Amino acid sequence: MPGPKPLDPSSSPRAMLGAELRHKREEAGLTQEELGSPLFVSGSFIGQLEAGTRRMQMDYAVKMDEILATDGYFVRNCEAATKSKYPDHFAEAAEAEAIATTIKEYAPQLIPGLLQTKAYAWAVFRAYRPTATEDVIDELVTARLERAQLLDHPTTPLLWVVLDEAVLRRKTGGPAVMAEALRHVAEMVRKHRVIVQVLPFGAGAHAAMIGALKLMSFPDAPPLAYIEGPEMGLLEDDPATVARHELTYDLLGASALSPQDSLALIESVAEDYAHEDQP
Repeated sequence: MPGPKPLDPSSSPRAMLGAELRHKREEAGLTQEELGSPLFVSGSFIGQLEAGTRRMQMDYAVKMDEILATDGYFVRNCEAATKSKYPDHFAEAAEAEAIATTIKEYAPQLIPGLLQTKAYAWAVFRAYRPTATEDVIDELVTARLERAQLLDHPTTPLLWVVLDEAVLRRKTGGPAVMAEALRHVAEMVRKHRVIVQVLPFGAGAHAAMIGALKLMSFPDAPPLAYIEGPEMGLLEDDPATVARHELTYDLLGASALSPQDSLALIESVAEDYAHEDQP
């Protein structure tokens, strides 16, 4: 069985911590399960810390220094590794997303961040924060567009999105903004960069009516599921829980329109918005 993938400690503070954690654990002669036991976490969670797919929290850093006798190394470096330009509830998911090889997402209300245009993102953040200054909104939009640069790579990550039909019909930012936003989604599909399906209203009740869902897989770490609500998010790594969410996503895809029919609907609705915007 091949060993763990070598880490590049210079790629990020989390990668640096992960590489050092693996080194110190192996130096101490501990398995991932043995290190996780006194922390009340699974061996797979330790593996995710080492791979950089999970963020090390300060209480874990304290215990790591104690167990591995690292003289405060993890505590000293934990703060730098946990700084983020994203909201606290989403930061860890965004960082995991950046190194995922596959992302599958169900979007019930709005176009996913990786596929948003600048104008659409601005309208979303203005709705979220109606009293924020223009500078604050601009910073949020900039961070979102920087996330979307993940798709500048021609093949990785694989992004597969199921859009609820409500995403197409909710007039976010007005008809011109929606026309541009949906045409951008359609362009990404036509460039074969993403897979998009639409879950039509006619599908009726479905397995994810409660909220948004994101599934992420990695080359050298277990998969993660992220469930998001207003100003909150939960990153799940429990294998049974992730498996249930994977089944939910599979059921959504089975109920959705085919990629070809979905593209036709997206482009048709975009044209409707474009005509609506004409005087």
